[in-house]
Amino acid sequence: MSDLKQTALHDLHVELGAKMVPFAGYSMPVQYPLGVMKEHLHTRAAAGLFDVSHMGQVVLRAKSGSYEDVALAMESLVPVDVLGLAEMRQRYAMFTDATGGILDDLMLANLGDHLFAVVNAGCKDDDIALMKEALSDRCEIEVLEDRALLALQGPQAEAALARLQPLVADMKFMDVAKDVDIDGITVTLSRSGYTGEDGYEISVANEDAVALARKLLALEEVEPIGLGARDSLRLEGGLCLYGHDIDTTTTPVEAALNWAIQKVRRNDGERAGGFPGAGVILQQLADGAPRKRVGLLPEGRAPMREGVPIFDAAEGGNEVGTVTSGGFGPTVGGPVAMGYVSAEHAKVDTPLWGEVRGKRLPLTVTKMPFVAANFKR
Repeated sequence: MSDLKQTALHDLHVELGAKMVPFAGYSMPVQYPLGVMKEHLHTRAAAGLFDVSHMGQVVLRAKSGSYEDVALAMESLVPVDVLGLAEMRQRYAMFTDATGGILDDLMLANLGDHLFAVVNAGCKDDDIALMKEALSDRCEIEVLEDRALLALQGPQAEAALARLQPLVADMKFMDVAKDVDIDGITVTLSRSGYTGEDGYEISVANEDAVALARKLLALEEVEPIGLGARDSLRLEGGLCLYGHDIDTTTTPVEAALNWAIQKVRRNDGERAGGFPGAGVILQQLADGAPRKRVGLLPEGRAPMREGVPIFDAAEGGNEVGTVTSGGFGPTVGGPVAMGYVSAEHAKVDTPLWGEVRGKRLPLTVTKMPFVAANFKR
């Protein structure tokens, strides 16, 4: 653990009794004394505080000073509509490669005169190198090494945070606000998150991170939550984990992320294509992909984990897919999974079988999310 990076909240996690584990090159809390199950259920019922400071925060400014120019520059790397993103709004995006594979998924926010990007910890260095190589002729790219990122998630997140700053109650899902005073601490925040619950992601200077976390943890609704519950919450929410459910071998269409590619970037759109892998991705949008990411409900109580092969028959038959994420869903009260199956087996209610330790167990293709999203629209 000695060569792992630490977030600004590391010592606070230890003080709170967290079990620390290596994750994406950082020492991170996987759970607190409450335990993963109770942390998960607390976030669904009230509000949980997550340290996500290991993620990368990047500011991109066009050398011309115009948002239009930085947006168009970013559109050369992602298949989404960045130019049409309204001021103080954010959008989900993905970096793609020449074969249509996903290099990473990220969040992009229009902060008026610049673009703010949040990228995954495990891909952070590659993403920053990609942006610098592709965009430096047009944009200034600043990596915010001195900032932490906290996620306050759950149905009572608004009520809790609004006691420190009433203005946050006016924000809707995917709204962004900057220079917001949270009980004396200046932050940038978005109303978004990775749990399927309503909540906020709060970017704060490292030097203020512990003080802010203590203020939030002092609110009666809020408990500290680790990576274990973060993973089970996002799985119930049907959300992808990079390196597991999406990677360079999966296209956005195979990953069922079609919704993230706006009409303007598709065939016959005003700014169709122009991103890496556009030929593959636009063809799959038009004609369908050979396989698709789907929700899977195993029968019984035994979870089906990542890597379990999926077959179209209880005996014999063909291997038609693989589980990419799976575990016990505390809110669902049973095992949940997602994975890729061939297009002809992707219809909801299709019966399939996962092979666990040489034994085939039944599962059914199902709609996602497993737990309905609770975002404030």
